[in-house]
Amino acid sequence: MDAILNRGLIRSGFVIWMGATLALRFWGQHLLRPGDWKGTLILFALTFPLIAWLVRRLCARAGLPEAEWLRGATALLLPTLLLDPFSSAFFPVVFPNMSPQVAGVFGGWMLWCCAGGLLGVSLRLPRRG
Repeated sequence: MDAILNRGLIRSGFVIWMGATLALRFWGQHLLRPGDWKGTLILFALTFPLIAWLVRRLCARAGLPEAEWLRGATALLLPTLLLDPFSSAFFPVVFPNMSPQVAGVFGGWMLWCCAGGLLGVSLRLPRRG
């Protein structure tokens, strides 16, 4: 399995997913609110570059050569891609503190975050110095 996907990055992705899911379960009602389109846009604008940076950083920290970062990002994002469809499908059970009206925003946000992570490792940034 390591030859296909980095197990350490899958574990890291699962830990991040679990921590974020628990945080949303307890405090998500303050982040995702029905009808709060301005808050949603701000959330999306902040998380895209943050996740892009985080995924690049974790792939580099894992010691992957840049040519393997896309594979590393896939491993890191796999828990979100596999588990959050269930979080969305069973939203009121997983996130009883949040309005069911924000389930779509949540699902879109998770896709947005994964897109940020994949773009973050796909862009070649100019070298400093």
